[in-house]
Amino acid sequence: MTKNSTETSKPLIKRIFHPYWLWEEVAFNMWGKSHDRVGQLAWAIGFTGDAELYGSYMVRVAEEWKYSCEHNLSGKWQNRQAWIGHAACALASKCPEDVVREAWGHLSEEQQRAANAQADIAIEQWEGAQCQRED
Repeated sequence: MTKNSTETSKPLIKRIFHPYWLWEEVAFNMWGKSHDRVGQLAWAIGFTGDAELYGSYMVRVAEEWKYSCEHNLSGKWQNRQAWIGHAACALASKCPEDVVREAWGHLSEEQQRAANAQADIAIEQWEGAQCQRED
């Protein structure tokens, strides 16, 4: 039996759009260039491979980046785990998302699963905060 939207326990969050100049991620070089790709890649592999540390920055993104989170996490059709992971790296070290994508391929499947679990926690926390605001 498949569940429809009325049978799920999670409330729907309205899709929110913001212009890119409000996105906090821009100021943290998420879409910028790397001036030391080799160094940033090594850093990103270590950072994303440490699920607890990585997750703590994902939570910070969920708490601190109002406009970026509303724009990117309210769209359930996009890869929200990847976005919040890229954002965590930008917040922690101004590491561009293309370096983070490359780093992801260097992680073991176990490290990737642990990182995705941390992303799910941060996303659920953000969703919970959104639902409290709407009440």
